[in-house]
Amino acid sequence: MNIHDVRRGAFAAALFLGLALGFAVPGASPARAEEIEVKIDNFTFAPRTLTVKAGTTVTWINEDDIPHTVVSTGHFRSKPLDTGDKFTFTFTTAGSFQYFCSLHPHMQASITVEATTGSLNSQ
Repeated sequence: MNIHDVRRGAFAAALFLGLALGFAVPGASPARAEEIEVKIDNFTFAPRTLTVKAGTTVTWINEDDIPHTVVSTGHFRSKPLDTGDKFTFTFTTAGSFQYFCSLHPHMQASITVEATTGSLNSQ
């Protein structure tokens, strides 16, 4: 075994350790973004308020026995969700997102999206 084999082995071990511990490696895919669920039940969104980082995916699940929608004017709009249906949206920019059910406008909630560290995303 020569010095080049030793260096290659050390580099491979460091790369493996970095990947196993979740460190950023040039050319590697980024860490998986967070995923959060919001339940729709009894004419409410739960939780009613959320604060998440940009890149987070939120899935609304209708657990009520009647249809509901999820609407944030200018940002996203679900189709009517029957019991058990889901709607998913990934927040890519920082900002405050108010949303409601277009079938039952008294149902309201909000999500605050914070920029990720070092991100230039803002709304």
